[in-house]
Amino acid sequence: MKLSVVIPCYNERETIENIVAEVRKTPVQPIEIIIVDDFSTDGTRDLLKEKVKVDKIIYHEKNQGKGAALRTGFQHATGDVVVVQDADLEYDPQEYPLLFEPIASGKADVVYGSRFMSGGCRRVLYFWHMVGNKFLTLLSNMFTNINLTDMETCYKMFKREVIQSIKIEEDRFGFEPEITAKVARGGWRIYEVGISYYGRTYAEGKKIGWRDGFRAIYAIVKYNLK
Repeated sequence: MKLSVVIPCYNERETIENIVAEVRKTPVQPIEIIIVDDFSTDGTRDLLKEKVKVDKIIYHEKNQGKGAALRTGFQHATGDVVVVQDADLEYDPQEYPLLFEPIASGKADVVYGSRFMSGGCRRVLYFWHMVGNKFLTLLSNMFTNINLTDMETCYKMFKREVIQSIKIEEDRFGFEPEITAKVARGGWRIYEVGISYYGRTYAEGKKIGWRDGFRAIYAIVKYNLK
C-alpha cells in the first residue's frame, strides 16, 4: 500500500527541508510526498523551487489557509492511504506506522493520532491551548456521538477513497471539525492511536490562535447540523 503524505506549507522556511527529510525516513514505504505552498512570503517558495525535491509541489497564487491547502493536496494524492503532515516539526513521521497499522490490517478507514492518549513524550506548553483543544473535542463529540480524545490533531490518516469522496469547504483551521463531522456522518470506521507531540511556541512559529477556536465552534455546529 502506497502512502501519500500531504504537507500544507505557509512560511516554513526554517523547517520545510527538515520535515521532508524526516518524512523520507518513515518506515512506511512506498511514499508519495505532496507539498502545497499556500503563498509563503518568507522565502519558502524559493527554497522549494531551488532545493526541495519531492513528488509534487503545488503553489497557491494567494494565501487561502490550511484547509484550502489540504483540499488541493488531497486532490493530487494517488496513494492507497493519505496522511496530513504539518510543515513544522511538531509531529514525528517515524510514528506513521502507528496510524497505518489499523488501516493496513483492515480494521479502520480513518485513523487519528491523539496527543492526549499517548505514552510517548509530549512537550509541556500552553495550559489554555490544552483546555481549548479538549473543549473543542468534547463539543465535537457531543454532536458526532463519537468518543475521540483529540479532534484537533494534525495527524489524520485516511483511505484515499474516503478523503477524496468528501467535499472540504473550510479554508482555514475549521478543517479539523469539518472533516470530523463528515467522517462521523459517513459511517466510516474511525480508530485513534497515541502519538508524541513536540509543540512550538508562538516565537517559534505557531500560527493557530483564539480566533480559530471560535471558527472551530462555528464549524462544529455548522457541519453537524447541516
